[in-house]
Amino acid sequence: MADLPAGDRERLHAASTGSGEGTGSVPERDGESGGEGQVRIPDTLPLLPVRDVVIFPYMIVPLFVGREMSIAAVNEALARDRLILLATQRDVAEEEPTPDEIHRVGSVAAIMRMLKLPDGRVKILVQGLAKARILEFVQTKPTFIVKVEALPEPALEPSLEAEALMRSVREQLEKIAQLGKAFSNDILLLLENVSEPGRLADLVAANLGLKVDQAQQILEAESPVERLRKVHDLLSKEIELLSVQQRIQTQAKEEISKSQREYFLREQLRAIKSELGDTDDKAEEINELREKIKAAAMPPDVEKEALKQLRRLEQMHAEAAEASMVRTYLDWMVDLPWSKSAPDEIDIKKAKQILDEDHYDLEKVKDRILEYLAVRKLNPKMKGPILCFVGPPGVGKTSLGKSIARALGRPFVRVSLGGVRDEAEIRGHRRTYVGALPGRIIQGMKQAGANNPVFMLDEIDKIGADFRGDPSAALLEALDPQQNHAFSDHYLNVPFDLSRVVWITTANLLDPIPSALKDRMEVLRLSGYTEEEKLRIARRYLLPRQLAENGLTADRLELGDAAVRTIIQSYTREAGLRNLEREIGAICRKVARRIAEGEAGPFKVTAQNLHRYLGAPKHLPDEDIGVDDVGVAIGLAWTEVGGDILSVEATSMKGKGRLTLTGQLGDVMKESAQAALSYARSRADALGIPKDAFDERDFHVHVPAGAIPKDGPSAGITIATALVSLLTGVPVRHDVAMTGEITLRGRVLPIGGLKEKTLAAARAKIRTIVIPERNRKDIEELPAYLTRKVTFVPVKTMDQVLEVALRRPPQKVSPPPPARPEAPPAEPVGAGSAG
Repeated sequence: MADLPAGDRERLHAASTGSGEGTGSVPERDGESGGEGQVRIPDTLPLLPVRDVVIFPYMIVPLFVGREMSIAAVNEALARDRLILLATQRDVAEEEPTPDEIHRVGSVAAIMRMLKLPDGRVKILVQGLAKARILEFVQTKPTFIVKVEALPEPALEPSLEAEALMRSVREQLEKIAQLGKAFSNDILLLLENVSEPGRLADLVAANLGLKVDQAQQILEAESPVERLRKVHDLLSKEIELLSVQQRIQTQAKEEISKSQREYFLREQLRAIKSELGDTDDKAEEINELREKIKAAAMPPDVEKEALKQLRRLEQMHAEAAEASMVRTYLDWMVDLPWSKSAPDEIDIKKAKQILDEDHYDLEKVKDRILEYLAVRKLNPKMKGPILCFVGPPGVGKTSLGKSIARALGRPFVRVSLGGVRDEAEIRGHRRTYVGALPGRIIQGMKQAGANNPVFMLDEIDKIGADFRGDPSAALLEALDPQQNHAFSDHYLNVPFDLSRVVWITTANLLDPIPSALKDRMEVLRLSGYTEEEKLRIARRYLLPRQLAENGLTADRLELGDAAVRTIIQSYTREAGLRNLEREIGAICRKVARRIAEGEAGPFKVTAQNLHRYLGAPKHLPDEDIGVDDVGVAIGLAWTEVGGDILSVEATSMKGKGRLTLTGQLGDVMKESAQAALSYARSRADALGIPKDAFDERDFHVHVPAGAIPKDGPSAGITIATALVSLLTGVPVRHDVAMTGEITLRGRVLPIGGLKEKTLAAARAKIRTIVIPERNRKDIEELPAYLTRKVTFVPVKTMDQVLEVALRRPPQKVSPPPPARPEAPPAEPVGAGSAG
């Protein structure tokens, strides 16, 4: 306590028991231990600096002594007359105080007992005798020896003021005891019998638990009445503090249950801070949130709800679970861009330049985007359409959205919807759930920081539905220009205006999108790239990007056009560009390694040495395509990743007219095969097919690549051509590909994906394509250099198909039925040759 760390100290105030080392009684002036009247105080005394306690006369205290200078002071006192001066040092943490760091007024005490402890420390029991003032430090090493002057208690005439103060102090002590302050009964009884004001002041001060500065001021006061007055003031403050504490405890007990002890303690702390005028962190937080709500410029209804939740938070305890939920909700409310907009910088010429810089070709899509921007410039309040980019992977759908955002000068937000099956992912969770959050749309708006971003919903055709709801249905409100001005998120539970957002969606297939959602969008189709387009894109975009990413320059690596064409033809087979860029990146990495290993270069990659960088070709041309064969026809198919060719094979064996279909065909394609067989049977006489061919033979139609699922009606005329070739024995031309749906009467119906199918035919070096007559209009949308390579033959009937596809007309055994007029011969369309 007086010489050791706090954990090792004990404290005993006046009239308290001293750890079993004394009775603790205070002797009267004429007792054995006597007061200052029976003890002669010498002129010089050893000084023992004490730390966090002030020793008053008549006070018995046990002290632990551990410092060398303090132990030396105790030994010096024991060698003399057991008297020692106890003075408090100013800095508690100071281990070796200087004379300037010790108060000049202290108490002369008698060492009543001493006990040496095993760890080298000394425990002493001292009793204060009288006050004394340090006049001079006679010695400072190895211990302090000081010259002192006794401060006798001045004589005091009885007065009404002194009597009134003494009576008031006793009453205050009784009140303090009633308010819960712990005093021993012996102390209270002793204080009743004390008749001297100075002694009463010293005893009360010794037992009140004062701070060192307060106790030292009382000790240094010479007038007994002045000391008693100071004690009276301190007792008044103590009574006020205890009254506040009792009121806090009463209020807290009324507000909380027994199981909320922690809440009770925090309420006490908050109330104490409030009474003392300390800063309240919660009040600061509430005021800060209120300012943010005002600064957010919310709509009136939304601001009303936010202030309502703020009032709820103000009434909650800071550590309550619901308070955290309300605080998170208000953070979302103030962070959303209710009235913050990005400025529109619509410059049509600049926008066209940006689109041309970022994307090659795609003229139709670019024109539609520029039209949208032009209308937006003329009518800023226009509720814009929702654009839906549909096309195979890798054709630039996502990057188009980024370019639109760059052209508009707005922030760009992309949300991938692939695999989303929970409606709450779109509309958010109710706040009653643990860990609830707003939906992805509101999260994207917070991320954008403006209420008019370019918002891309990627892979919208990959949304699913399960027991948690249908996310596509939740998108109906957001993507409807007539409703999205008041979009409702379950978490916010207030309307949010999405009408200024530029919505863009992307999909690989249009069929999986629900019709109600599809109706809200304007579909722009992005077809796959031709070989020429891929070559130019690789030159302009892909190669420079891969050179930069791999730390190369154009003078280090030369990749010729022939090499790029070989990569396109033999190493990639896709509608987009991802695999092409991947293969170019592989070449760059191998060159970078050789440079890092010390080779100087430059490196020239040609079609002849390409295999050294990329290995053997991954895609080889089909050998069977180059031969005219009976029962084998070439069809064209459309897939998610572009177009492809199908080699439809038909054979027959002895049987009873059954039809077998293999190649993992879908139901629609199986029905097309049935229709093709029925057409062949109905036209048997006109096509020169023996009458018993269908009764005595079984037919088997197979589409190779059996591991790949195939479906759709556009292979109908291909299957019919293969069956007619099988039954008539006339080979099918290997340089003719065909696509179209067949009816039982032999009519050819239109198909989709003409550009992708044409690209597939061009890759396979097929120069004649049979298409339905109603697809003639689609030829105009194809690039000119593609139509120059391929000859299109539009047809209306199956007879026209056979005229083009078969090597020679089938031998007719009878004229066609008179009710069926002959179709005019098909006329080729296009500048290419028919083979």
